[in-house]
Amino acid sequence: MSRGSTIWLTGLSGAGKTTLTNELLPRLRDQGLSVEVLDGDEVRTNLSKGLGFSKADRDTNVRRIGYVSRLLSRNGVTVIAAAISPYRDVRDEVRSQIEGDGTPFIEVFVKARLETLVRRDVKGLYRKALAGEIKEFTGVSDPYEEPIRPEIVIDTDRESVSEAVLRVLDTLDRLGLTSAELEEVEAC
Repeated sequence: MSRGSTIWLTGLSGAGKTTLTNELLPRLRDQGLSVEVLDGDEVRTNLSKGLGFSKADRDTNVRRIGYVSRLLSRNGVTVIAAAISPYRDVRDEVRSQIEGDGTPFIEVFVKARLETLVRRDVKGLYRKALAGEIKEFTGVSDPYEEPIRPEIVIDTDRESVSEAVLRVLDTLDRLGLTSAELEEVEAC
């Protein structure tokens, strides 16, 4: 069985987490890895239905994503968790639990300037939040706590999606979490 891991993409809405996930997923599957995606919006719709946007509800949502990531990754699945996950303490808690199982946790901070996020926002949510029409909007009227020591920082203002995917894959290779590295380890 291959070694599982959790690739945790965190960043503001519109930073590029889903785009990066959509490009990374087939590349990892092409390497023969079993991969599952836990997208923050999908989890909120299915697993966390009824939660609001208070700090307690956001923490509960992130803990649920973390719990499912932990179960999957400790059973050999590579998990891509793409969620805003705005609060550092809960991200660190999830990391600790996953790593406590001996499973690698790779935090990827996906960032972009506010001007870029506003430009990318087809629903106009940032404009409404900046105008005070939406309360508790992460990165505007509610805090986003940047990771202190993420394994990878992707600046989508400066890097193409292809460049970002290659950096994630290079990190996974270096950590021995790709099929080529796993085959070498298993052959020993």
